[in-house]
Amino acid sequence: MKVTIVGCSGSYPGPDSPASCYLIESDGFRMLLDLGSGSLGALQRHIGLYDVDAICLTHLHADHCLDLCSYHVARTYGPAAPYPMVPVYAPADAPRRLWAAYGMPEEPGLETAFDFVGLAPGTFEVGPFTVTARQVNHPVEAYGFRVANGEKSVAYSGDTGESNELVKLATGADLLLCEASFLDGPDLPPGLHLTGRQAAEHAAQADVGRLVLTHLVPWNDQATVLDQATRGGYDGPVELARSGAVYDLA
Repeated sequence: MKVTIVGCSGSYPGPDSPASCYLIESDGFRMLLDLGSGSLGALQRHIGLYDVDAICLTHLHADHCLDLCSYHVARTYGPAAPYPMVPVYAPADAPRRLWAAYGMPEEPGLETAFDFVGLAPGTFEVGPFTVTARQVNHPVEAYGFRVANGEKSVAYSGDTGESNELVKLATGADLLLCEASFLDGPDLPPGLHLTGRQAAEHAAQADVGRLVLTHLVPWNDQATVLDQATRGGYDGPVELARSGAVYDLA
């Protein structure tokens, strides 16, 4: 199983990365976790535009899902259109919300390009992957994912505040992609995002093999994010996510 970080910028695209998007590959099958603002362009550095086999969306904030509208255009009007439908596992309101963002009321909805499947906590099969979804702590319906293929697994927090469900989801994972949007400080809003230290605390509780800090908000000093993560009690390797980084879990 190979994991490629397409985009890891938090809240909006930064100068060095689009917003959230992670490519998971195994046995010739290609699945995306999120397709946030600006990520569709960067994705084409790694695979062909029409080579996506499935998409999982953690939640419906723009920095995690908005490029699905652009991908609808590519799959609906590309030179060999219509292309095969792509399954999209997402919160149940995704078809309506994304159709509204697309803003073309005279056209059919995005269901002409995508087969939407409503998410709920549980485990399901997608190609060669076993995907587990759990609701995490965010102001909207939001999920974290665990993707496994055989004995190898990657966990992805999506957006979350402190969450026991994230610890359960990530327990024993080879790789944890964990958001670290906030810097430590007083009066941080609860139930919204994690700091680097809190991400490391979750990684330590889950005993993961490697921690990669994601959802890196461009206005933060990233060296400080990483430094704060060293105070979370996690003894394994920890690093900042980087657009284009590849992790081979084989």
